[in-house]
Amino acid sequence: MNWLQVVATSATAATGITGFAWRYVVLPIRRIAQRQEEFRQDWDGMPARPGVPERQGVMPRLARIEARQAATEERCGRIEHELRPNSGTSLRDAVDRVEQAVTPDQTESQ
Repeated sequence: MNWLQVVATSATAATGITGFAWRYVVLPIRRIAQRQEEFRQDWDGMPARPGVPERQGVMPRLARIEARQAATEERCGRIEHELRPNSGTSLRDAVDRVEQAVTPDQTESQ
């Protein structure tokens, strides 16, 4: 085997090993790193930059959801208060008073 064949064989082997390493080692690691970076950006949020609006992270969005949920619970509590008889000021009490006023007394009709 002359030196030209050795160089050609070595170059072919190096190219094959490099291609194999690129496809089965480097690219998968690169994909995993890219997914981790996307997750980190989603979690932490992204500041605004030219042409792209700001994206809030998970924690500020959860805080906003919790605040909206608390407001909704407070509103539901006020609605429930109106649907149950209480000291005479609820909507239920008013409906009961109107019903008693319009409904003829059962003892008078007999």
